[in-house]
Amino acid sequence: MSDNRSSRTSAEIASQPAVWRRAAESLQDQAAALPRRGERVAVVGCGTSWFMAQSYAVLRETGGHGETDAYAASEFPLGRRYDRILAITRSGTTTEVLGLLGRVKGTVATAAVTADPATPVMEAADDVAVLDFADEESVVQTRFATANLALLRAHLESEGALPAGVRSLDSAIRDAERAVTEPLDSALGAADQFTFLGTGWTCGLALEAALKMREAAGAWTEAYPAMEYRHGPISITGPGRVAWAFGDLPEGLAGDVARVGGTLVAGSTTAPAGLDPLADLVRAQRLAVALAEARGYDPDRPRNLTRSVVLQDSHA
Repeated sequence: MSDNRSSRTSAEIASQPAVWRRAAESLQDQAAALPRRGERVAVVGCGTSWFMAQSYAVLRETGGHGETDAYAASEFPLGRRYDRILAITRSGTTTEVLGLLGRVKGTVATAAVTADPATPVMEAADDVAVLDFADEESVVQTRFATANLALLRAHLESEGALPAGVRSLDSAIRDAERAVTEPLDSALGAADQFTFLGTGWTCGLALEAALKMREAAGAWTEAYPAMEYRHGPISITGPGRVAWAFGDLPEGLAGDVARVGGTLVAGSTTAPAGLDPLADLVRAQRLAVALAEARGYDPDRPRNLTRSVVLQDSHA
C-alpha cells in the first residue's frame, strides 16, 4: 500500500525526522520552559496534545526526573498542588488551556510549548518554548505533536533521565527516516477496524494513532493498554481487523490475535529491525492519510474539525 503524498498533511508527516532533529538542537533555547529535576509537574493539553502529555508523563516519572501527571486541560484538579504546570498547545489559542493558565496564574509556575509566538499563550504562561519550525498548515496535527515529544525526550536524555529500554532520540530519528519511506502493508488498506495498543509511555501513542485514523479517514479505531486487550477488546478482532501494538508485545498477545483471525502489526523496540514507537506512530499517520485518500476524503480538511477549538461563548 502506498501513499501518493499529494496532500499537505503527507508533506508534513514526511518532514518529521528533520523537525525532530531541529527540536533537539533547540533544547538549550527552550530550557526555561522545561521541568526541573525533582519538580512535581502536571502536563496538560487537549486532543493530540493531551496524548503527548500522557506519553511524556510516563517517560519523565519512569526515568526518575520527577513525579508527573497528565490531564486534559478541562479536567485539571485545581485543588491539587504542583511545582509546575506545562501546557502543550499548537495554536496557542485553545480555550481550555488558556482558561486553566489564567486560573492558576500567580499561584504556580506555568510553562507552555506552542507553535505560534503571536498568540495569547505567550502572555498566559510564565515561560514558553516556541517550536515555530514544527507548525503545520494541516488541521490534522502530526509533526508539531511529535516534535513536542522529541524535545521533551531530548531533555530527559540530556539529564540522564531517559528510562531503561527507551532508545536515544538520534536512534528514533533514524527509525523515522525509515518510517517515512517504507511501503505500507497492502493488507492494512483493506482492513475495516483497527485496535491500537500500548504499554507505559506508548499508551499515549496508541491513543494518538487511533485519533489520527478517526480524524483523517473516519475509520473505526480504538485504543487500549496492551494488557487490557484480553479484557474485552479482543471480542471485535477477527478477519479484516487489525491489532497494532506500539513497542514490545505482552507475552501471548500475538497468539491471541492469530487465534481469532486478526492481523497483527508490531514494531518491537528490542528486535533489531523494530522501529522506535515514536517512529512507528509516523507509519500510522501515513496510513491515516492513505485511507483518507482511498475513501475520497481530503486529509488536509477533515470533517467537522478546525485547527483550534476556541469557544466563543466561554468565560474561562
